[in-house]
Amino acid sequence: MAFVKIDIKDLKMNPFLAIGKEWMLITAGDENQVNTMTASWGGMGVLWNKDVVTAYIRPQRYTKEFVDSQDCFSLSFFDGYKKELSLLGTVSGRDQNKIEDVDFHITYLDNVPTFQEAKLVFIVEKLYADTIKPECFIDNTVDEQCYPQKDYHIMYIAKIKSVYVQE
Repeated sequence: MAFVKIDIKDLKMNPFLAIGKEWMLITAGDENQVNTMTASWGGMGVLWNKDVVTAYIRPQRYTKEFVDSQDCFSLSFFDGYKKELSLLGTVSGRDQNKIEDVDFHITYLDNVPTFQEAKLVFIVEKLYADTIKPECFIDNTVDEQCYPQKDYHIMYIAKIKSVYVQE
């Protein structure tokens, strides 16, 4: 199997299902080192006249260092692999080679790391990053429920540069 670049207008996916239920991997790095994390929060849409995604990373996540050090990162979607995605979301790449542990294989699309096992990949370029601010919550129950440790996510807004599907 090989990845084929498609026009975003030809994309057929339900982001609520793909992100919220099936999960995605946020991956960044270079030819020397790559890290990834599972995410079930995110969004897709149009902002600033661009097709964009939003991705959310807590400050203590190791993957954040990789995303911050690069201009681009990938969002990868899979058919199945729930056990592997669960491990990639709970184990830190600081502590072990979790990518090797799940037997995923790194490949590069547009010089950005992703995985051969993915069915759909977005290559995205960072446009904006900001920390979720507790004083901006209108519904304070969200703060109470989602941030008991006060480890507010960094929100990344990124322009979709390219979309790839497995052929």
